[in-house]
Amino acid sequence: MNSRSAASIAPRLVATVALGAALALGTTGCTFITHQASTIDYSPSDGVSVDATGGDIVVRNAMIIATEDGSSGNLVAAFVNDGDKSSRIDINIEGTMLNVRVPAGERISLGADEDPLLIEDLGVMPGADVEVLFVSGDGDAVPTAVPVLDGSLPEYADLTPAEAE
Repeated sequence: MNSRSAASIAPRLVATVALGAALALGTTGCTFITHQASTIDYSPSDGVSVDATGGDIVVRNAMIIATEDGSSGNLVAAFVNDGDKSSRIDINIEGTMLNVRVPAGERISLGADEDPLLIEDLGVMPGADVEVLFVSGDGDAVPTAVPVLDGSLPEYADLTPAEAE
């Protein structure tokens, strides 16, 4: 009787182990072929980042803080020069040209360390995006949709341009 009960347990044990292995593989196997979301680059704030400026300067957390009627706005962003010489980044916002000089290996943070850049006659309401071209060299620069926000959040309230009287 002892050998018979051991013989009847062996197939059950093999079936249980096989079922457990199949279940484990079935529930975790998709991670072998699925792209991991944690490897996707994204802007972790309200602004956008731009690496394709055609030169050594990259843009971090760019956004425009506009007046309530969208008539004017302040460009808030950080510009990082990864190059070994001082360089200038040209900014084209709907035909308005601005520029910022960034020393070699340094960072200029508009809205934090420096005053933001005023954009008069913006004409874009908060909540929309505006196409901005950031150019820092001779390479290809890509137009970027930059968000236009207002000063309703406390962290942006002091970055809103003064309303015209």
